[in-house]
Amino acid sequence: MTSTSSKSHFLRGLRIGLPFILVAGPFSLLFGVVATEAGLNLLEVMGFTSIVIAGAAQFAALQQMTENAPVIVILATALAVNLRMAMYSAALAPHIGGAPLWQRALASFFLFDQNYAVSVLEFEKRPEMTPEQKIAFYGGISCAIVPAWITGTYVGAVVGTAIPPEYALDFALPITFLSMIGPAMRTPAHMGAAFVSVLAALTFAFLPFNLGLMIAAILAMMTGAQIELWLIARGKWS
Repeated sequence: MTSTSSKSHFLRGLRIGLPFILVAGPFSLLFGVVATEAGLNLLEVMGFTSIVIAGAAQFAALQQMTENAPVIVILATALAVNLRMAMYSAALAPHIGGAPLWQRALASFFLFDQNYAVSVLEFEKRPEMTPEQKIAFYGGISCAIVPAWITGTYVGAVVGTAIPPEYALDFALPITFLSMIGPAMRTPAHMGAAFVSVLAALTFAFLPFNLGLMIAAILAMMTGAQIELWLIARGKWS
């Protein structure tokens, strides 16, 4: 019974995750093209995208590499961009923390924006789901998107500059984040963090190596956390 139930949740996650291919495909295709143009060979491009599996961090690190930024700045930039994964993990822990270690390890490796956003919304709507069912659902979404991400990167790296610029593949990144940020703007903490991140990113845009983005990310997280503390102190946070 449990196995059948987990299978149905996996298939549900797979079905819900399939539309994200329309975004992950062009986004990964663009990364393959840009990484090749930056001088990475096919093995380096595929190793990069298969091990990291974090589009925004990959683009940020790649841009720093093309600007010949110091290694410490490249690592710090990628870390700052991916700091949100720590918050994602904390949010998922109550839901899948009871799963076996190997499943949690795989879930952490394949954690990215889309499967996090969809999974958290699903888990909150269906509190009756067991950890096994939640892992199955999460795995379904991941299996829908990850192959498309890796395949798209390969195609982009192989085809390279043959893709016409009028296809505007770079639309994928902002569209992806807008589609996830919109439903998440449900609390004052979320809205405050988003406002501060935009304001700080614009204010510190003059800094070299995109260091302004790191500052904006840190200030946004501090803002969101502080607003939550204020709401908890006033008894308005549940």
